[in-house]
Amino acid sequence: MNNRGPVLFIVLILFAVGIGAATFRHQMYDIPWTPSSQAMVWQVEARIEFTAQGGPSQVFLTLPPEQSGFDIVQESAASSGWGFSIEPGEQRRAHWSQRNPLDRQILFYKLDIVTNKDVQAASGPGEISPVVWDEPYQTAVDHLLSTVYPTSADAHTLTLRIIQALGRIPADQNLSLLTANFEQQDLLVRVLRSAQVPARKVQVLVLEDGRRRQSLASYLQVWDGEKWRLYNPSEGELTETANLLLWQTGNPAVLEVLGGTNSRVTFSMISETRSGTILAQEQADDLALSLYNLPIAEQGMFKLIMLLPVGAFVVALLRILVGLRTSGTFMPVLIALAFLQTELIPGLTSFVIVVAIGLFIRSYLSSLNLLLVARIATLVVLVIGIISIFSIVSFRLGLIQGLTITFFPMIILAWTIERMSITWEEEGPKEVFIQGGGSLFVAVLAYLLMSVPEVEHLVFHFPELHLVLLAFIMLLGRYTGYRLLELNRFAAFRNSQ
Repeated sequence: MNNRGPVLFIVLILFAVGIGAATFRHQMYDIPWTPSSQAMVWQVEARIEFTAQGGPSQVFLTLPPEQSGFDIVQESAASSGWGFSIEPGEQRRAHWSQRNPLDRQILFYKLDIVTNKDVQAASGPGEISPVVWDEPYQTAVDHLLSTVYPTSADAHTLTLRIIQALGRIPADQNLSLLTANFEQQDLLVRVLRSAQVPARKVQVLVLEDGRRRQSLASYLQVWDGEKWRLYNPSEGELTETANLLLWQTGNPAVLEVLGGTNSRVTFSMISETRSGTILAQEQADDLALSLYNLPIAEQGMFKLIMLLPVGAFVVALLRILVGLRTSGTFMPVLIALAFLQTELIPGLTSFVIVVAIGLFIRSYLSSLNLLLVARIATLVVLVIGIISIFSIVSFRLGLIQGLTITFFPMIILAWTIERMSITWEEEGPKEVFIQGGGSLFVAVLAYLLMSVPEVEHLVFHFPELHLVLLAFIMLLGRYTGYRLLELNRFAAFRNSQ
């Protein structure tokens, strides 16, 4: 019965799910495809200073909203003796509290943000509140709008025309009246809202490496129907916004202190380059089923376990397509895994020495006519003894690499010795060298592939890709053609056809 159709269907499903899930993880959580990926991280520190009045005190600091160009990695506060929490909402706020603080107080809030090229959908402005002007300001505003409105085409150009008009020298009587009685940023917002254009005052932090004690800059945002545009009230639109972090977009104020006087907040910042992988691990709380959430010790164990399917794929490829004979099916995978701990040359040398000594001892045990279970148990004890002696001698001789032999699985070594001994008795030493050499060759190739940094990165950070490996292994399982090592042996038969 031919099951080719169902197998191919399963293979396609595994391949699609594996690639799709890995791509989703990369795009959703910014996990890089390569271990060498780097990202620019800004460390921003807000320093709050005020004089406490001796009674209960509360401090509120407005925090940056979600915005295009930046992602929050982590945030923390350093404030000895103060209670701290972050209040959620459309405008998040840091909240400190203490019962009886005295004298000058200094609080710190630290924010790590990473630059992000993804553009987020901006939330709309909502309903525009009506603006009421007293006379003669209403007349002056009407005159200003009647002058600039015909020369504009949309919210953006109207904003530019108003900024140009307010900066005109010499100003006419109406403009002089407005600029003399209103701060320019407030005036721009009120005039634009009078023209039914959504506008708001914003506080922006200019990111510059190494800056200390910096204050927020006051800018203007105008909704053009699709997104918020940023303007300098005296110069016009700001097109280069890569180093501008939007900190506050409306009420409440940036800093509010209850129970204190002479308060102020300043900002310091530095930039650094971090590994994209480390950043993804720092944001692991969003990945409920991620290996990042495991304890560090278990993560280290899984970094090795996740490499086993790669070794299994190498074994399947070399046995099915090439035709190499090995001592056991997946014993080479475990040897390769041990090589990752011991390094290749020390591990290979240790393995050959222990197996050679074990074969010599096993040849004597065969003359004692022990049962299989007892024979293997005896070999386990002897292998442990051999490894112990080998480690002690290596240490005494100053060969530290010899100590790494303890990473080899004892049971696998014992079973390998037993299996090779039986093969020696039944098929001769030639077959032992063929299978033993094939096992070591496959183990070395598997080790070389498993030790590639990109492979280690992909199998741990994108475990979904194991489904793709599984799909390829299933395809290999359907192969019924000639193996590469059989082509020469069956050449005459193939030519006769």
